[in-house]
Amino acid sequence: MEQARPGGESAEELTDSGESVYSGLEDSGSGSSSAGEDSDSDSDAEDGPGGSSPPRTHAKGAPRKSKTLEDDSSLKDDEDLLAQNEYEEDSSDEEDIRNTVGNIPMEWYQDFPHIGYNLDGKKIYKPIRNKDELDMFLEKMENPEYWRTVQDKMTGADIKLTDEQVELVHRLQRGQFGDVHFNPYEPAVDFFTHEVMIHPVTNRPADKRSFIPSLIEKEKVSKLVHAIKMGWIKPRKPKDDTPTYYDLWAHEDPNSILGRHKMHVPAPKMKLPGHEESYNPPPEYLLSEEEKLAWEQQEPAERKLNFVPQQYRCLRAVPAYPRFIHERFERCLDLYLCPRQRKMRVNVDPEDLIPKLPKPQDLQPFPTTQALIYRGHSSLVRCLSVSPSGQWLVSGSDDGTVRFWEVCTARCMKTLPVGGVVKSIAWNPNPTVCLVAVGVEQSVLLVNPCLGDKLLYGATDQLLESYVAPEEERVQPVQWVTATAEQHGKGVRLLVQHSKAVKQVTWHGKGDYFASVVSDNSNMQVLIHQTSKRWSQNPFRKSKGLVQCVLFHPIRPYFFVATQRYVRVYNLLKQELTKKLMTNCKWVSSMAIHPGGDNIICGSYDSKLAWFDLDLSTRPYQLLRHHKKALRSVAFHKRYPLFASASDDGTVIVCHGMVYNDLLQNPLLVPVKVLKGHTPTLDLGVLAVLFHPTQPWVFSSGADGTVRLYT
Repeated sequence: MEQARPGGESAEELTDSGESVYSGLEDSGSGSSSAGEDSDSDSDAEDGPGGSSPPRTHAKGAPRKSKTLEDDSSLKDDEDLLAQNEYEEDSSDEEDIRNTVGNIPMEWYQDFPHIGYNLDGKKIYKPIRNKDELDMFLEKMENPEYWRTVQDKMTGADIKLTDEQVELVHRLQRGQFGDVHFNPYEPAVDFFTHEVMIHPVTNRPADKRSFIPSLIEKEKVSKLVHAIKMGWIKPRKPKDDTPTYYDLWAHEDPNSILGRHKMHVPAPKMKLPGHEESYNPPPEYLLSEEEKLAWEQQEPAERKLNFVPQQYRCLRAVPAYPRFIHERFERCLDLYLCPRQRKMRVNVDPEDLIPKLPKPQDLQPFPTTQALIYRGHSSLVRCLSVSPSGQWLVSGSDDGTVRFWEVCTARCMKTLPVGGVVKSIAWNPNPTVCLVAVGVEQSVLLVNPCLGDKLLYGATDQLLESYVAPEEERVQPVQWVTATAEQHGKGVRLLVQHSKAVKQVTWHGKGDYFASVVSDNSNMQVLIHQTSKRWSQNPFRKSKGLVQCVLFHPIRPYFFVATQRYVRVYNLLKQELTKKLMTNCKWVSSMAIHPGGDNIICGSYDSKLAWFDLDLSTRPYQLLRHHKKALRSVAFHKRYPLFASASDDGTVIVCHGMVYNDLLQNPLLVPVKVLKGHTPTLDLGVLAVLFHPTQPWVFSSGADGTVRLYT
């Protein structure tokens, strides 16, 4: 409600005459300034023309006393006004009454643009707060009064605390009293002294209600009695201490198959008695004295029968069985101590367990049938090699001869007696050189077989004769000896004499270097020789185990050394070990490298073939256990994706081994054919296996003294 003001002004005109909506917030709370303005306007109104205005009863300022006190009524009005203004100016409660919402949670206004209402019922709008984090930080840094500025939740305005208010906050934080002048340690005033006074402190007579029964309590008790009578309230029952048991199976469906019934396994039945338990067994079931003595000396667990068969003339003469109780008890122990479990059979189609491999017909060509037998050796044939053109085959045997064969006709072109067991033989892989390295006892013979093109083997002799010895003799681990005239006539051109027996010889792909392995435990096991310079060297300073065989990498300058358990890969240029392959086999017997150079296979005496992917891991990519006995030799084909293994069980197994150019695809290994034909002799079967350089044919030599060709 608005109150009319003299002079035609309204409250609305005074509050909203050109002020902002925040005027209610900017007002300081004490109405002194407005009161002063009102008093000035009063004086102007009085002094102005038009006479005096009647006194304003609702003015906030101090009243102006009338100069002429004509009657008592005007004096009385002034006293009332003074009393009223005394209460208006009283600010003892210190309450900010600009916002009239009262004592409510201010969160109710958080979604509204205003924060409450002023005395005139107008909305008090929130101050515009559009400061972001950066502005807040800058104000914190630049405003020296920031630390003492707090926000008033009632009005939304920022208020700067005075020094007294800050001091009050600090005192309260320290747990002290808010009033500075309050002394908590004043001496206590003993109100009730120890001296008994004559007059009591209070001599008020006792109330009448203190000795009359309470009517309110009587009403409550009568209500409780009525409730107990009606049964609404049960008085406390005595507690029943007897334990309660529940029937677990009370609510079960009687027709359902329970888990314990479904998984019930009946006890195994006892063995039915046989003839030996008869009271009159046949005589062959009765034990003799020796058998009875042996039965008594045996452990009870080892005896076939846990009683001795006895014979009685009739059933009446059979006594009680003395071990009856004992055996019944053991049977009960067996039944309840040995858990019985039903094995759940998984129905798996056996075909699903076999890996899906391509059909061998799709992987042709590969050798399938025995085409030729090369006969002539009188003892076991240990080693084979084929010329780079694929026209000639050379074989070395324990009969002390090296035989050269024509591949297509199985005709022996030449026989070279070497006077010892031929352990290893290798034809030079360079097609422009006609040279064969033969490892015999403690020497390596370099033989020119003089087969095929005359220009070719003539040029080989010229190449060997063009050697010029160096001026200074160099210390070498071996001796290079030129063949005598007699040996030259047989085809031998050079002898490389070692200190111990040679067990393997292998050529480098270029045809100038070859390596030999010697039966020795020292660091002189592996030697590398250069034919053109007649120079030999020992590449290793110390022995890493018993070397079985060595190989040159077909493309890169790597050298593979296979000991009994490991295959070490050395870089010949950097002269360092690059890889150490773990074969997981007992005693590596042979090794072959894929023509691509990234995969090798190792045969072992424990009848395993390990395929290594050098880019994949140092452990075998796959272990093939196709043979029954020890593997003697393994070989890769130079052009076709084929590899073969020869074993003491007399078979050669040919496998398809596809290596893909895509590095993400693993090699495909499929055994395609088992080739038989060799007869195992002296517990030895096939001793060497070798592929033809161009055709999908395989040669094998065995302990039966024959060499066979499969096409």
